[in-house]
Amino acid sequence: MTGELEIRLLESPDEMASLVTVLQQVWDTTAPIVNVELLRAMAHSGGYVAGGFDHDRLVGASFGFLARHHGEPALHSHVTGILPGVQHSGLGRSIKLHQRDWAAARDLAWITWTFDPLVRRNAWFNLEVLGAHVSEYAVNFYGPMTDSINAHDESDRLVVAWPTDPTVARPAAPAGSTTVHVDTPQDIVFLRRTDPSEGMEWRRRVRKELGERIDAGAMVTGFTREGQYVLQVIA
Repeated sequence: MTGELEIRLLESPDEMASLVTVLQQVWDTTAPIVNVELLRAMAHSGGYVAGGFDHDRLVGASFGFLARHHGEPALHSHVTGILPGVQHSGLGRSIKLHQRDWAAARDLAWITWTFDPLVRRNAWFNLEVLGAHVSEYAVNFYGPMTDSINAHDESDRLVVAWPTDPTVARPAAPAGSTTVHVDTPQDIVFLRRTDPSEGMEWRRRVRKELGERIDAGAMVTGFTREGQYVLQVIA
């Protein structure tokens, strides 16, 4: 990474083809994550398709479509991916801020997206760096997935919501609640590749300890450096 970072909206078929290639590299799969035709239609109809460039080299990308969150207009950010060599460069945060500016300029109140609750770095980034809040725990949301990152597991996801107005605070914890911590594995991607059965044990455990509590009304209020979700549970 040279520091000459630019994030811009993508429009042409050639740009969309480059995005498809980058996302295949990120997820280490021969099957495309998305195709050029869908990206073109998404951008043309008012969706968000953007790339992060190091000079003229595409090193990250994101796309999403118009949606609703709690009855308000939103952008659902479906996929954001950064090439492995630049994943700790700040590009991910820059793309999310670009998304927020784009959405706010179009009077969209929220950005929503999903992430795997077992992936610590994503939980920390989404909840603590960006300040998004958990809206829902979705069991096996995408069904079976075959890319090298998600294979041999079920696709549980947390749905998060991020206000485009930075002054909107995370919802307050309910009165009379108690604090509960839920552990996560140190590296679920490594576990899936080396010990799928243990990875599945973690999936089922977090689904019960985190997902069932969220379904019962608990609120996720943070994520610790030690890899624990912080919940406020109604007694």
